[in-house]
Amino acid sequence: MKPAFIKAFTCWLLFFIFAASPAAAQWPRMTPSQDGVPISYEVYGKGEPTLIFVHGWSCDARYWREQINHFSKNNRIVLLDLAGHGHSGMGRSQYTMKAFGEDVKAVAEAVGSQKVILIGHSMGGPVIAEAARLMPGRVLGLIGVDTFGNVAHPLTPEILDGMVSPLEEDFQAGSRQFVETMMIPATPAPLREWILNDMAAAPPAVALSALKEMMGLFITGESAAIFKEVRLPVMAVNADLWPIDYESNRRHMASFEATVIKGADHFLMLARPEVFNPALEEAVEKIMKRK
Repeated sequence: MKPAFIKAFTCWLLFFIFAASPAAAQWPRMTPSQDGVPISYEVYGKGEPTLIFVHGWSCDARYWREQINHFSKNNRIVLLDLAGHGHSGMGRSQYTMKAFGEDVKAVAEAVGSQKVILIGHSMGGPVIAEAARLMPGRVLGLIGVDTFGNVAHPLTPEILDGMVSPLEEDFQAGSRQFVETMMIPATPAPLREWILNDMAAAPPAVALSALKEMMGLFITGESAAIFKEVRLPVMAVNADLWPIDYESNRRHMASFEATVIKGADHFLMLARPEVFNPALEEAVEKIMKRK
């Protein structure tokens, strides 16, 4: 076989391999939020509705890594980094849930999604509620992941101060202590250490602002009041770490259902994807049946 032919064949083979690889075609994108802060997002798969995954406090899009292959088979899925997180820009003096909701709206508009289901982990719960309020007619439903335990949970400024003060004194140590309570002994040690170290490395100013803003909604009652405007089906896929007040949620929401995964921790989408993914898929299907 002639060297020239071998070289040409090798080039063609490499081109075919990389051009045919879905991973090679996927690059993060950027779009400005309502206030101009650049928001990083990734798109995978095809098919409507679009599933938009929103991470929690001091996390980013990587926390959904175990969902990409499963859900991109039948739907277009979008992962984003909220402002001040991951690869998105900073520059805000306050990291409110409403501003985060604008980040989600900006990404939904950038990808041209007309029908979306919003999926939010932890702090992502109140964020997707805000995003739904900003996108009337576009959102089919909300799915909380270890969130929406009780949207009317009573909280006092004193309790919030007690939560925040260790983080203000020493953010890294306080963050590790705070996040450790969200895990269980069965959490794999490498995953535990990665999460603890990763979240402790968050920008303290962003993390403290976001935590105060999120928990402040429970003090004012806005965490429940928002559902007077957001009249959509709400589902939850939660761990069994904390109880769910179904009665309270249903007093405020148009509808509420939850699937509880036993023996899971707060990061169940990473630690238990083999159980979590089918449960989330079922929640998506239930919302689709109600559209």
